[in-house]
Amino acid sequence: MDKDSARTREALLELKDVTFSAGAVLILKPVSLALRRGVMTGVIGPNGSGKSSLVRLIARQQKPSSGEIRLAGRPLDDFRDRELAREIAYLPQFTPPAEGMTVRELVALGRFPWHGALGRFGPQDAAKVESALERTDLSGLADRLVDSLSGGERQRAWLAMMLAQDTSCLILDEPTSALDIAHQAEMLALVHMLTREHELSALVVLHDINMAARYCDELIAIKDGEVVARGAPQVIVEPETLGKLYGLPMGILPHPGTGQPLSFVS
Repeated sequence: MDKDSARTREALLELKDVTFSAGAVLILKPVSLALRRGVMTGVIGPNGSGKSSLVRLIARQQKPSSGEIRLAGRPLDDFRDRELAREIAYLPQFTPPAEGMTVRELVALGRFPWHGALGRFGPQDAAKVESALERTDLSGLADRLVDSLSGGERQRAWLAMMLAQDTSCLILDEPTSALDIAHQAEMLALVHMLTREHELSALVVLHDINMAARYCDELIAIKDGEVVARGAPQVIVEPETLGKLYGLPMGILPHPGTGQPLSFVS
């Protein structure tokens, strides 16, 4: 899909004048945007700009102070917890410990919204788990304890759990922060591929601008709690926009192979 056509796809999630405050501090100023099926959207911006607050609101980890979020046309608040978990899979910046749990057991937790605590784990659930393990190249590690894995392998295990959850929207808050460059590229390429194959909407918070430009169809730039720019990577990753976003003089070069913009501090 041409990145310029991202805005023409069907909207899955819509935010209208959404804000978030902590006490008297306005952390997120009014945000209105749509996240579309089959599109991977990256969120970039300096630390403390409101990126994590935005994704937590969409994942219903916290409530907006004002405004409305709709999923498939319905207010987000109308969804019961298990019903919402069938639609949105969320990977926080810091994942909880998985003490005594194997990789397969962790991934199987992704099926909980579909069968419940007392429900029967059936053949379809097992097939979804095995497929998620294969897609993340974890089949050979399925019986290993999660806490015995490397940082990159653990991140892939949590992503596999999200895949087994079989949702229409993936929300990932800095999923590559603990990964080396090879595993960063691997994870982002997989998320990008999934948005295409399954018509998912993916929202990913990233610090690496070049990785964001390489794998995302569109970018949202946030500074001081406000969306200051949104568009295709070629539109956002340019000296003036990045300079205003990060407060540094930035330069841009085209990638010699793909032509995608590569940023650097000039």
